[in-house]
Amino acid sequence: MPAPGGEIESLFGAGASQVWRTRLPYADIAIAVLGAFALAWTADQLTGRRGLFATSLVSGVAGLAGWFLAVRVFAVSTMDQWTWVGWSLAASVIALAAFFLFRSKR
Repeated sequence: MPAPGGEIESLFGAGASQVWRTRLPYADIAIAVLGAFALAWTADQLTGRRGLFATSLVSGVAGLAGWFLAVRVFAVSTMDQWTWVGWSLAASVIALAAFFLFRSKR
């Protein structure tokens, strides 16, 4: 049976991770997705608007790869922590740099 409202905060304090997770359950995922898109949009603007779809695709796939490396391969983070968001955005930056470095320039 779940605890009545406010009882968890009084027992564990306002800083309990369970309480924080129930208030904003998917904020880290939303920030990772919006961050990857913002990186793609910025890269597209800096390179002369070559195609937002291509940069978004590269950034999104790299973001998923960064999450996979952080959570599943190296186990440096869990989905309850925010460390994987940094890994995801770092992977997006690396993939976008490689995309613009090695793409075909007809």
